[in-house]
Amino acid sequence: MDQRIINLFDEYTHAPLTRKEFLDRLVKLAGGTALAAAALAVLEPGYAQAATVPTDDEDLVTEEATWPGEAGVTMKGYLVHPKGKKKRGAVVVIHENRGLTPHIKDVTRRVAKAGYLALGVDALSVFGGTPANEDEGRTLIGKLDKQQNLGNYLAALRYLRQRPDSNGRTGCVGFCWGGAMANSLATHDPQLNAAVAYYGTQPPAEEVPNIKAALLLHYAALDERVNAGMPAYEAALKAAGIKYEQYVYPGVNHAFNNDSSPARYNAEAAQLAWSRTLKLFKEKLS
Repeated sequence: MDQRIINLFDEYTHAPLTRKEFLDRLVKLAGGTALAAAALAVLEPGYAQAATVPTDDEDLVTEEATWPGEAGVTMKGYLVHPKGKKKRGAVVVIHENRGLTPHIKDVTRRVAKAGYLALGVDALSVFGGTPANEDEGRTLIGKLDKQQNLGNYLAALRYLRQRPDSNGRTGCVGFCWGGAMANSLATHDPQLNAAVAYYGTQPPAEEVPNIKAALLLHYAALDERVNAGMPAYEAALKAAGIKYEQYVYPGVNHAFNNDSSPARYNAEAAQLAWSRTLKLFKEKLS
């Protein structure tokens, strides 16, 4: 697919453009309405086709979890763990800028399938939960109070540590908007053991010395928007003596892990990044 179309879709999902502006520009780039419709079919999520762990997987237990958030809000999340009474390391899974979508629920099941207590937090709990309409979800994400939202995720980590089926060790993994939050949690929670950020924007340099977690950073080589912050972040990490691993995957786009978006998904990079993610979790959470 024309890289200009992928870049336009990235602009739409992050600026965001209005749906009409996006479609008008897409038609012009694609060269007509029919070609634009074909492009849209591989750009927008196809959740049912991309699910890798069934919702009724016989080895997993799923439930809706709640815990106290900031300012009296009741936070909600998708909690998944293997069957059995073993104490496990716990992982907060942080969604993209559309909310707790079926794709992120599938990722939460993947984490649980690897042997962890996994919690997909719904950041939009403060508005009643993630809406079905993704444009609405992106709009609501932009209305979140930054400090309240951070507090709600910190509360999710406390909730997991206090559960009787937790071994007390916690990690997080986030994607896009969630990658930025994973970086933020690393700078604000000294008890966090591991933080994994997929193509997430970087925290302020002055917060970097606070990081205690083992840090794993995944970037897409074609993601100019997010990658612009890489040099300053890496310089701050080195200056503070923070342990980190950083990988830039060549020839792939932002959201290369999202297998519900065929135009940007890259199976080879996604599988390699995921193996590195699980390796870190095994080292730090088991």
